[in-house]
Parts: sequence; C-alpha cells; structure tokens
Amino acid sequence: MQYKIDFGNTAWVLMSAALVMFMTVPGLALFYGGLVRKKNVLSVLMQCIVALSLVSLQWVIIGYSLSFGPGKGIWAPFIGSLDWAFLKGIGFSASPYFISQPEARVPHLAFIIFQAMFAAITPALIIGAFAERMKFSAYLLFILCWTTLVYDPIAHWVWSSDGWLLKKGVLDFAGGTVVHINAGVAALVTAVMIKKRSFHRITPPHNLPLTLLGGAMLWFGWFGFNAGSSLAADGLAAHAFVITQVAASAAALSWALLDRVFHRRPTILGAATGAVAGLVAITPAAGFVDIQGAMIIGGLSSLICYYMVIHVKTRLGYDDALDAFGVHGIGGIWGALATGLFAVPAVQGDYSGFFAGNHHQLWIQFVSVLATGLYSLVMTVVIFKVVDRVIGMRVTPQAEAIGLDVTEHNERAYTVIE
Repeated sequence: MQYKIDFGNTAWVLMSAALVMFMTVPGLALFYGGLVRKKNVLSVLMQCIVALSLVSLQWVIIGYSLSFGPGKGIWAPFIGSLDWAFLKGIGFSASPYFISQPEARVPHLAFIIFQAMFAAITPALIIGAFAERMKFSAYLLFILCWTTLVYDPIAHWVWSSDGWLLKKGVLDFAGGTVVHINAGVAALVTAVMIKKRSFHRITPPHNLPLTLLGGAMLWFGWFGFNAGSSLAADGLAAHAFVITQVAASAAALSWALLDRVFHRRPTILGAATGAVAGLVAITPAAGFVDIQGAMIIGGLSSLICYYMVIHVKTRLGYDDALDAFGVHGIGGIWGALATGLFAVPAVQGDYSGFFAGNHHQLWIQFVSVLATGLYSLVMTVVIFKVVDRVIGMRVTPQAEAIGLDVTEHNERAYTVIE
C-alpha cells in the first residue's frame, strides 16, 4: 500500500536529520575536543567527522537493511536481511513498513537518512572512552565492525517491526537503549581493554569554552534527535521538544548544585555535563512521560551520573577519559528504566509505566537494558581483540607523549605565526 506524501512531516523529518547530524559534527566533536589536551584535539575532531562519513556509507550499503530490512526465517527477530542493500528497490514514495505510524506519510528515504544520523553518532560517542590513545587506522576498522555487528542488530531488536524487543513491548522513543546504553557499555569495554593513558596526573580540559559551545550544539541538535522521532510535525513532536528542554534544564541545574555542595563552586563543565546527562536520560522517555516525569528523570540523571563519574570511576580505576560510560551508559540505563516507571497514557494512550499501573513495563525495560548491555559487552570485547590482533589498537608510548595530532595526522590545532 502506498501513502500520499505529507510535505510538512517530510520537511520536519529532514530538518531533524540535519539537526542530529549537527550533533556529531560540530557538536560532539567540540564537546569532546575541548576536554582533551591541546595536542590531541584534532585527533578527536577527525574521529568524529570520519565516524559521520564512514557510517553514513555503511548505512546505505548494508546498515539500514540489516537494521530495518525485513528479516528472514528464524533470524527475523534478530537481524534484517540484505534485501535493501545499497537501498535497492527503495524509491521516492512513502512506505508503511518502516514506521509504526503510517499516517506520518514521509518518504522512505527521509526515514533512512534520519536513522543514518543516529547510526553515525553512536560509535562517535565511544571516542570519549579511548581518547588520546587509539591508532586512527584501528579506530576506522573498529567502528566499521562495531556498527555492523553491534549497532545494526540492536537497532533491529528495538525499532524494526519484527524485532524481538519491540514485540515484547520495550519503549525506546529516540535511542536510550539503541544509542546510549549500547555506546556506553562499549565505551567501558574499550576504556578497560586499551588501558590507562600513560600520564598519571589529572589534566584539566584544555579549552572549556570549546566544550560549552559543543555542549550547546548537542542540546540544540537533540531537539531533532527526540522531537524528530515522532516522524511527524504533530503534537507528539511538540511534546517531545518541550520534555527535552525540561529534562536538560533540570539536569544542568542539578549538576551545578552538586558542584556547589561538594566542591564549593558551581562549574561550567559540571553544568554542560549535567545538561548532556539529562538529554541522554530523557531520550527513551521523551514520547511517553509528562512534565513532572521529565523533571524527575533529568534531575536524578545528574545525581546518578555525578556519583558514577566522581566516585565509582575513581574507586574502580578505569580510564574512561571523557566519561562516555559514566554519562551515556549510566544515563541511558537510568532513562530506560525511568521510562518504565514514569510513562503515562496521557501522552500516548497505549503506553503506561509502573506508576500508572503497568508494573510489567518496568520488567520489559530491565530486560532490554540487560540484553543490550550484555550483547554490546561481549561483541565489543571480540571486535577489540580481533582488531588489536590484526593491526594493534594503541599508539606507541612515544606517539602518545608527542600527541596524536602530530603523530597520526601531522597537524597542530594551535600554531604561532612568526
């Protein structure tokens, strides 16, 4: 069955795709780039732009088909077929297959490019764990394998019409499970396996204004991430837009307050990190919770992530350089579970959570968290070991001391003009 294209919905989905692209480059690139030492800032920027480019090509070649293509036989709940490889047979018309709301009536291609931006930012989030110490060649092979073998199957589980988690009733409006838990667990694995950076003292971010600028761009782009997931310019999109702002605001203020209480001064780094934590946590819930739920989810996300970043990471001793696991992994887990707690039928009548009387929803969310986390953990370990065996994951101690900008890319971010 074909549906007549709705031009307003199409414009909104395409604009949302552009907003999510903006999150990776320049948003995430600048956010992460400001946090590393100045001799490694270009390596982070390069990793982000290459993630966007490489995964975009992987997506149209096989990624979209594996994630959303019709599955076959016993594999249908777990992975799509290659029937849509190179976007074969996909034209300009709307298709009801790939969306739960066929009335949205957007072109199949609009949905494909929107989802491509989700696929691209997910491996880029992992950069924060191994920053300043991974070979660029190893990075390329790692994210290509990881996107194909980890991201694509999990996207199929949660978002494809025949995915096993979707059929169980999991709620993930815009990627808390598929994007943030997935990337966060992979970040923890890579941080542990690649081992600590060679310097032992704590180094402050080299450019906090750059980090704040990147954080603001992430916040801006996140409206496309969440509100765009409605796939229509409708009331649900407006609701997700407002909910996103509320949660991020509550989280930014909460982290600043925590800094004030425990370190006597609120910090711009804390406020920016808190905002990102709130955005991560509200992502799976944006289309299911009300204003009060968003405030609670956002405010508690900072408390939970703050404890993880400041206390747990220090005690366990792993070097998650830019707190990719502490913010995205933990924030994503909290957001997924909180969706099962605070979803209310007043937002979407078919969905409710624990506090609205549907106690089973929390269990479903827990299963999705556990399945995603375990699969991402095991597969990331395998991919890391294989890539390390083939070409080696880590730069030499000499290269690390000089900095990856020079040793990997022969460039410097800051130069003195004579």
